[in-house]
Amino acid sequence: MNRSSYAAILLLAPAIALFALLTIYPLGRAILLSFFETDYGFDEATFVGLENFQYLFDEPFFHTAIWNTVAFTLMATVSEVAMGLLLALMVYRPFPGRWLVIPTLIAPFVLSTMVVTAIWRAWFHFDFGFLNNVLRSVSLPPVEWLFDPDIAMISLVLVDLWQTAPLTFLILLAGLQSISPETYEAARMDGASPRQILVTITLPLLLPHILLASLLRGVDSFKIFDKVYALTGGGPGQATETLSMYVYRLGFRFFDMGLASAAAVVMIVVAGLLAMVYAWSIIRGRSSVA
Repeated sequence: MNRSSYAAILLLAPAIALFALLTIYPLGRAILLSFFETDYGFDEATFVGLENFQYLFDEPFFHTAIWNTVAFTLMATVSEVAMGLLLALMVYRPFPGRWLVIPTLIAPFVLSTMVVTAIWRAWFHFDFGFLNNVLRSVSLPPVEWLFDPDIAMISLVLVDLWQTAPLTFLILLAGLQSISPETYEAARMDGASPRQILVTITLPLLLPHILLASLLRGVDSFKIFDKVYALTGGGPGQATETLSMYVYRLGFRFFDMGLASAAAVVMIVVAGLLAMVYAWSIIRGRSSVA
C-alpha cells in the first residue's frame, strides 16, 4: 500500500468507526438477542435458538402487524409516487408564479414529523377539525378519522402523503428537466399528440426516476413508526399497528428483548429484500433505457 492509500484509510476511519458503532454493533446485538429469552442484556438470558421466530410466526398479532405494514407501504408508496408525478407534470413547464408554487409544494416536507402530526391531529378532530367541517359543509356526516378501524390506516396514509409527496415530486421534476427538449420537439414534428408524447417518451425516460422514488418511499414507509406512535399508538385495537410499533411494544412495554429482537430481524430481512427488488428494477430500467 502506498502513502495515498494510508491517507484514504485514515480519512475514512472516523466514518467507518461511527458506522460500526451506530449500525453494525446494534444490528449484530439484535441478531444475537433474537436467539435468547431475555429482558435487557445477557446476565440472565436463556438460549432458546429459533423459538422466538417460531413464536412470532405462530402469533396472530405479528401477522396483523405484517399485514398492516405491507398495506401501509403499498398505499403510501403508490399514492406518493402518483401525486409526485402529477405535480411534476403540472409545474414542469414555466408559467407565471412558478417560483412561488414550487417552494409552497415543498414546504410540508421540511416540517418535522411532530409538527405535521400536531397539524393533522387538529384537522382530524371530530367536532372542530377542518376535514369534518368540510364534510358538514357539503351535508356529509363527520368521520372518526383516527378511531374508526376501517379508516384509521387511510388517515395515516393521508398524513404521510401530505408530508412526503414533495420528495417524490422533486425527484420526478428533476427527471423531467433532464429530458432533452429536442426529443419533444422531434416528436411534435412527427405529429405526436400530447398523450402520445407522455406515454411513449416522458414515462419511459422517467422510469428510472419513478423506480428511485418508489425505492426511497417504499423502504421508508415500511419502517413507519413516528406517525403511528404520535397519532394512533397502533390503535384502534390493532388496526394501525405496524412492525415497528410491534417491536416497540414488545421491547419497551413488555420488556421482552428476545422477541423484540427477533421481530426486528424479520423486519430488517424483509426491508432488505424489498430494497434489493427495487434496486434490481432500477438497474434493469436504466439498462433498458440505455
